[in-house]
Amino acid sequence: MTDTDAAGDLGAFYEALLFVAERPLTLAELAEQASVPRLQAEAALATLESDLEAAGRGLRLQRLSDEFQLVTAPEVAERLAGYAAREVARVTPAALEALAIIAYRQPCTRSEVERVRGVDSDYVIRSLLHRRLIAEVGRRDTPGRPILYATTFTFLERFGLTSLDELPALSSNAAGMVAATSADGDAIRIPDAG
Repeated sequence: MTDTDAAGDLGAFYEALLFVAERPLTLAELAEQASVPRLQAEAALATLESDLEAAGRGLRLQRLSDEFQLVTAPEVAERLAGYAAREVARVTPAALEALAIIAYRQPCTRSEVERVRGVDSDYVIRSLLHRRLIAEVGRRDTPGRPILYATTFTFLERFGLTSLDELPALSSNAAGMVAATSADGDAIRIPDAG
């Protein structure tokens, strides 16, 4: 068997494994499942990603930090919208506003979201958690140890993104609003489009 055949077999294995996985898998888990070094696993995943895109297939490989999953390709999203609409309720404007704040500031606390929005966000945060658009990712090391929230794979999937790097740049005004001071008083800088 040649190196190309082995790489193809590994790519096919990862495609099948990620297809049946019920959650995103880490690079370490993928390497362990195939009994290969992490570098070889990462190379096979990069090849799988480019192969899926180049072939115009209906799936894409999505990466968030050190986790991977297969998702629907954005090119077929419009054709699948009718099916997806039956499965998922719409996100309210208030929830979308809070989600945008979390996406650009993550990880952040509920009080930081409320500071930017100017209103109580408890229900909105619970709604986003329930829809798995955000998740608890830890606690801030300040008095009261508030919960930190960040976006999830479901967020990327619902908004047709493959990584957080694809979030559009904010206008100067929006960046200023989102860059409110953190709980410890330090200014948080958000890149802007201007």
